[in-house]
Order: sequence, then C-alpha cells, then structure tokens
Amino acid sequence: MRMRFGIFMAPFNDHHHNPNSALHRDLKLVEHLDYLDFDEVWVGEHHSCGTEIVADPMIFCATALERTKRIKLGTGVLSVPYHNPLWTADRAILLDHLSRGRFMLGVGPGALPTDAHMIGIHPSEQRRMLEEGFDAIVHLLTNDEPLTMQTDWFNLVNAKTQLPRYSDFDLAVAAIASPSGPRLAGKHGAGLLSIGATMQIGADMLALHWDVAEQMAAENSRTVDRSDWRLVGPVHIAESKEQAMRDVEYGIQHWFDYLQTTAAAPQFCPEGETLQERINWVNETGVGVIGTADDMVRQIESLWKQSNGGFGAYLAMAHDWATPTATERSFELIAQRVMPHFQNNTFARLADAVSRAQAERDHLNQEQADALAAWTEKHAAEHAAKD
Repeated sequence: MRMRFGIFMAPFNDHHHNPNSALHRDLKLVEHLDYLDFDEVWVGEHHSCGTEIVADPMIFCATALERTKRIKLGTGVLSVPYHNPLWTADRAILLDHLSRGRFMLGVGPGALPTDAHMIGIHPSEQRRMLEEGFDAIVHLLTNDEPLTMQTDWFNLVNAKTQLPRYSDFDLAVAAIASPSGPRLAGKHGAGLLSIGATMQIGADMLALHWDVAEQMAAENSRTVDRSDWRLVGPVHIAESKEQAMRDVEYGIQHWFDYLQTTAAAPQFCPEGETLQERINWVNETGVGVIGTADDMVRQIESLWKQSNGGFGAYLAMAHDWATPTATERSFELIAQRVMPHFQNNTFARLADAVSRAQAERDHLNQEQADALAAWTEKHAAEHAAKD
C-alpha cells in the first residue's frame, strides 16, 4: 500500500501576528506542498479563540484549488452541527465540480466549545447532531431519492441536491478522543481522520479507533478500508536534531500556551512549562517529531505497528513552530527523505540500482576503457592511412 502524505491545517496561527499575512502564508504553504508532490491538505473550521482563524474551510479550499495543480483539498473538518445538511452537501458537490475531483469532505462535531456556545449549542449535543447531520449528508450525496427528515435543529422536506457528484470524492469523519467519529465512519463506510490518536498517552487509541470503525461497519453491512485511514501528528524536521530544536524556539511556545490556556479542548492538551520540557514532551511521548528525517521515519513506522495493520496517510499537523522558511525546508526534507521510504519502495529500488551497478562496475569500466582506446586507435589509423 502506497502511503499518502499531507497536512492537517487547523490552522494554528500566532495571534500576535498579522492575521491577513498568516492566511496568505497558509495558502502559500499549500502551493509549496503541491510543488513537492504531497497528496492532500485538510483545513479546519473555527470561529473563536483567535488562533485557528479559518472560518470557512470550503472557501479556503476553493481559493487554494485555483492556485494548485494536483494536490487534493478537504475540509478538516467542517463542523456539521453548525450547518444545514442540504447546504453542506450542495456546497461539497459544487467544489467537487469546480475542482474536477480534487475536493474531499471531512466532518466533525466542532472542536472548540467556544464556537458552539456562541450559537447556543451545548457540548453534550454536538456528537448527536453530528450523527444526525452526517446521516442526512450521506443520503443527499449518494442517493437519488429525495430526503424528508426532521430533527430539533433542521427540517428537510423532499430535499435533493440539484447536481450529482462529479466524482466519488472522499468522505471522512474526525476521530479525537470519543468513539463518535469511528462509529460514524463504520456506519457509512467513510474514511477516518485520527486527529488526536497520538495525543492520548497511556491508551491505545489507534486500535480503539479502527476496532470501533470495523465493528460498526459489520453491523451496518458496510466495509471500511485502511487506505482511507489518516493519522495526524505534529512534526518539524531539519538537517540535524539540534537545528530542529533551534528552529521551534521561534513559535512552539505559543502553540503550547494556546492549547494549555485558551482552547477548551481537554482531549488535546499538551504538557510542559519550559521550552525544553515542551520539546521533550513532543519527542519522548511519541506524540510527534522534532528532529531529523530519520526520526520521522521511525515515528511513522512505530505508528504503523501500533495500528495493527497499517493506515493510508500520514498528515503532518501544520503549525507556526518555526519561521516560514524553516517550515518550508521541513516539508522539503519530508518530501526528499521521508516520503520515498513509504511510497513504492523508492529508496530500496534506488539502492538496488546502485548495488547492481557497483557489482558490474569493474568489468564494465574496463570494457568501456577498451572501447574508447579502440576507437582512438581506429581514428589514428584512418588518418595515418590518408597521409
């Protein structure tokens, strides 16, 4: 199975920086990833807390799709309880057509309770609303029959989208700490975005996520495919571990401060107070990688083993830990030195080509030298005869 690579872009932008510049820098990063041949980008939806500043991932995706050639763009995630399911399905189909198959729809309950609070939704209701809304969205995207469905937060009357889907685009459900995401993914045979699996220290969240998805798929006569399972983790790499640690001094403190003191997300709360404690937490817990390409390869291999069967994509969590230049270099190193390890055995094929050439080098080198000498002699003999 060829592993895909991409990013999960919340995005985490330092609220001390110009937000307009940050948004355009995020777009530039997507263009850079497209150039580097990454596979996909998932963009979040948030409305509060001052750091995750994309309010509409569909608008962001539409803008980024116009600036790229082949990379896929998806909502990572669209908060289903905040939107009427018919309009969600309609807009997803529109983006599918406009991109000619490069759009993906990822959904979730809404990560920030401050978002839900502002529109009168209690956290205890969000996962129930996600399930109801996603049931409707899947029907509208996959069924030609009109849908009549009423809940306490939406009312669909003989509802049907105007356009069919352009492609069989990816549907994925976010999984962080609760089983709600894996339950829905299994129920509908959708993909799974394991956003917080590596954050849950002391619990085998990877196995839990997939076990629940498979169980629900079996109960609903569906199938789930590990190639549609995406794992997310924070990463920054450089030519050396020391350089990577120096790089993240630029902005990692803000990321930790935001998640520890501003965002009300107990399922996604990093640990550590000093800079070194925070760097150590990332590396020593297995949450992510601040180091080299080899460190990242080992991290992905470890996650593969923990998953007990593999997964389809690794998504680096986008952040402002390092300067834009160092961040771009990190992704260049991932493309050059990490991705080939997991894509069609590229490095092994190249190593085989080197060893085959080396095994034949001595006698082929002599044959080449003899051939050159023979032609030199032939040329000299021809001209001597003319004289």
